Amino acid sequence: MLTQFEPAMTATLPTAGIWKRFATLIYEAILLAAVLFLADYLFIALSHNRLPKWLLQLYLLGVMGAYFSWFWMHGQSLAMKTWHIHVVKTNGDKLDLITALKRFAFSWLIGISQLWAFVDKDQQFLHDRLAGTRLVIDVPRD
Repeated sequence: MLTQFEPAMTATLPTAGIWKRFATLIYEAILLAAVLFLADYLFIALSHNRLPKWLLQLYLLGVMGAYFSWFWMHGQSLAMKTWHIHVVKTNGDKLDLITALKRFAFSWLIGISQLWAFVDKDQQFLHDRLAGTRLVIDVPRD
């Protein structure tokens, strides 16, 4: 399997199909629930549940941002790895922190972003369009 993409190589890689991306999204939600459960438990245990709820929510948002940004900067999350999908910039480069954070911020257009794929000419999610990223299929190297 491809582990690292060259910019010229990714331009020729096919975009991941819409149903494959939706399957990845569902799997990602299950994994994220486990991460948030652990993060929530640690926050409550360490704060003895004495801090305001908005601080917990801000902390969990930060945990999600860190989780996704780290994985996207390395090319794929566990769910993406399972479905053989990589996230890259539209020019084929790996995501930097700013691009990963933009993709994360735009992904909060939940529902709108995913539904956008049904009307987009390349079937891309709206958050990928706005962040300048695309999901490509991981293909075997010759």
